[in-house]
Amino acid sequence: MTKPQTFLALNWKMNKTPSESVQWAEELLDKLGDLNIKLAIMAPSVSLAGLSGVLGDAQVGLGAQDISQHESGAYTGEVSAAMLKDLGVQYAVIGHSERREYHFESDAVVAAKAVQAIKNGIVPIVCVGEKLPEREKGEHVSYTLNQLRGSLAGVELKSADDLVIAYEPVWAIGTGKTATAQDAEELCAAIRGVLKELYPQFADQIVVQYGGSVKPDNISEICSQPNVNGALVGGASLQVAGVVGMVEALK
Repeated sequence: MTKPQTFLALNWKMNKTPSESVQWAEELLDKLGDLNIKLAIMAPSVSLAGLSGVLGDAQVGLGAQDISQHESGAYTGEVSAAMLKDLGVQYAVIGHSERREYHFESDAVVAAKAVQAIKNGIVPIVCVGEKLPEREKGEHVSYTLNQLRGSLAGVELKSADDLVIAYEPVWAIGTGKTATAQDAEELCAAIRGVLKELYPQFADQIVVQYGGSVKPDNISEICSQPNVNGALVGGASLQVAGVVGMVEALK
């Protein structure tokens, strides 16, 4: 199996003002050499327009951190896929553990959001992963795969490029704890198995990322695993030096 191209998605979460975002992106573009990987910034919605102007046709993609499951209508505060697409957004993080926990998003809502994204030409980065109790009880694989199936219910693909999966063990997000490369491979391989059931013609080329305290000194080992095709990076994505360090580590 030829691995898909490595993809780093930089999830800023609720950080950086619009002006700070533009300044950060300009600095990154100035320091990046030629890329042999995919790289995208997942920014707060208020910063997307400014970033779109800076990134333009550059080699760094633009992503949103969420998307509405609704096409349009009386949904105050929501941002539709069509709105994001009009700004030049190419990716959207969907079902991040923080959205599932703090905003009570179910697998069904995640799947509906993924459908809206794909319908509008945006690639959903669908997040799945276990909390510490499931890990400690040895139920991490079954829990994550059940979550994956629910989050992809009714999601149809026309190519492998229509979907990205991010495995993020919740106990390793922002805690300083990191799953080992072997832990990441175990779950990403299991995820690949489900993708082969759901999308047999595309599964080998669908990007499966790992997310959870990824940084320059561990990203190479994690991404070298057969079924790990990149990372959804949180804290380490906030500093230009950290991003450049990760890109260099993957060369």
